[in-house]
Amino acid sequence: MLAILKKEINTFFASPIGYLVIGVFLLLNGLFLWVFKGEFNILDNGLASLSSFFLLAPWILIFLVPAVTMRSFSDEKKQGTLELLVTKPISHFQIVLGKYFGAFVLILMALVPTLLYVYTISQLGHAEEGLDMGSTIGSYFGLLFLIGAYTAIGVFASTLSDNQIVAFIIAVFICFFFYFGFEGLSNYNIFDNLVYMENLGMSAHYNSMSRGVIDTRDLVYFVTISLAFLLFTKLRIQN
Repeated sequence: MLAILKKEINTFFASPIGYLVIGVFLLLNGLFLWVFKGEFNILDNGLASLSSFFLLAPWILIFLVPAVTMRSFSDEKKQGTLELLVTKPISHFQIVLGKYFGAFVLILMALVPTLLYVYTISQLGHAEEGLDMGSTIGSYFGLLFLIGAYTAIGVFASTLSDNQIVAFIIAVFICFFFYFGFEGLSNYNIFDNLVYMENLGMSAHYNSMSRGVIDTRDLVYFVTISLAFLLFTKLRIQN
């Protein structure tokens, strides 16, 4: 598994993909948070808060994570190396985990430089109106689990087609549905009796963690979603 993980990371950085992913994520966040005028601009809000970043990041990641994971298995299928890979003396689930953690580590590398925002905001804010570290840490934990779920979905989507663009579109759709779809459906009258409809979506659990309260229900939800899609991926490559 570690060999596959290292291979995935080396492949990302052997081409412009790895640098492009990190660069695009930081550039988009930087432009929306510090340059473009609007509701996400931290300086315009006048508050020592990273709430704009944690509101924006999940939407950027909906496109960014599938861009990383779209080649995981679709490229192997296209080149005809998937059959060779599954004959290696490791289990199918270890192959899936190697691909999964390779993509997860790359996205994590893109997230690490955003810790500079924490330092910047803490320095800009007044002592009595400082950055709420509890909600900030909770939001970062929420992003980690959200990235984990997005990555599992993206790796699964890459098994559905040998075309990377098709895999990308499928992953974006599934991620969008799980993040916003259930919340959107809960707003329709037809679903008024389904009290827990909104809680089936990632947004409700992510927002809960962003308040600085780490609830085991939120953790179990994200872990369950991630494991479920990893098992689906295992079943796909077995077939």
